Amino acid sequence: MKCPACTFPKDKVIDSRLCKDGQAIRRRRECLQCHRRYTTYEYIESALMVVKKDGRREAFDHQKLISGIRRAVEKRPISIDALERMVETIENELQAGGHNEVPADVIGEHVMKHLQELDGVAYVRFASVYRSFREVSEFADAAKSFSEKSQQKNIKK
Repeated sequence: MKCPACTFPKDKVIDSRLCKDGQAIRRRRECLQCHRRYTTYEYIESALMVVKKDGRREAFDHQKLISGIRRAVEKRPISIDALERMVETIENELQAGGHNEVPADVIGEHVMKHLQELDGVAYVRFASVYRSFREVSEFADAAKSFSEKSQQKNIKK
């Protein structure tokens, strides 16, 4: 693996351990040239394919999902760890479904469900892009829907 600092292609592994509930291996590495240390993660490759609205298929991309959600949670009090856990949960739910192909809108609905539990503002932001809001009234409807679902959840507790 190339060093991110000097791009030297050789390193040594200093430490390896399981992380993310056994779904990944975290490795601390040290460059053999500049001696900088960095961390890498090793994951099982997902065979999950995403079916886009236009019918195209592409491999599920964990990072792409994180970056899409990151825009919705920008400037909100949500940690990167919480975001990572949410995406891992979504990915596990999709894989548990037993299908090799998942429509993009199913992924979007999973994201909406989890954002609704995590942060209302992020939920409305994501919904505005995901559902292509064009009018202010659509934002108001999404906020109202969130508020009603939030109140129902509080009543059940």
